Amino acid sequence: MTTRELFARLIRCEAEGEGEDGMRAVATVCMNRVRVAYGEYQRVCEGDLRRVIEQYCQFSCCKSVIYGERNDQNVWSMTPLPEHYRVADWALSGNVHTGAGGDALWYMNPFSDTCPDPFPRNGSGYWYTRINQHCFYNPTNSYAQT
Repeated sequence: MTTRELFARLIRCEAEGEGEDGMRAVATVCMNRVRVAYGEYQRVCEGDLRRVIEQYCQFSCCKSVIYGERNDQNVWSMTPLPEHYRVADWALSGNVHTGAGGDALWYMNPFSDTCPDPFPRNGSGYWYTRINQHCFYNPTNSYAQT
């Protein structure tokens, strides 16, 4: 599977229900992790999109088991449609969803009306905005030490 196809699958799996706007925001976070010049994502992924997507415990859609339960909604079972490739190509071409912020490195669906802050648990991100059901987070100064 090519990196482009894997990216399109991830976009579908993580954000298909969020519409074009939500899918572009999620794709922006992935590409922000590729471009960030410091911290964990630079150190571990070294600017490689495939490494970003496949990094351990980053995306629930890259897990076949979650909390001991089989996860049937994953990148291996979801075939991307033309709209998912379109969003992937849009992001791969350098486009950024400005509403998600040019710095957002994380997103999550809290399944509630409020976004937890900080996120992730280590406090390396702070709440920036919400787009549809996803909360988006920019890095704190402490992220550079991860």
